[in-house]
Amino acid sequence: MFRLDNKSRKSIYEQIVDGFKEMIVRGELLPGDRLPSVRELSAQLTVNPNTIQKAYAALESQDWIYTVSGKGCYVGDDIKKPDDKQLEGIYAAIGTALSELLYLGVPEEDAKKRIIEMIEERRSR
Repeated sequence: MFRLDNKSRKSIYEQIVDGFKEMIVRGELLPGDRLPSVRELSAQLTVNPNTIQKAYAALESQDWIYTVSGKGCYVGDDIKKPDDKQLEGIYAAIGTALSELLYLGVPEEDAKKRIIEMIEERRSR
């Protein structure tokens, strides 16, 4: 499972959504795998059940998971492929972060090295 960061700028529900997406993309959760119930996850993460329900609703609206009435939530069969608009937004955010690093005086080579390390770290998970 993933951990929540109470100091993060992201809301708890966004962290839960992102945590599940990351687990799905990395193959830790496979299509058809059952997610913990709202109550189970709420107790495990010590988070209000409404927050878990909101995260599950967001994941379902984005087609990452689906709900079987009376049975629970399951990982969707198709991993959602990002569209061009989403990719542009992500690349723009990376560009903004890179500009901030350079503005702060971080040498370009150091930024490049750290980005490569982050990519390799994610691959090894």
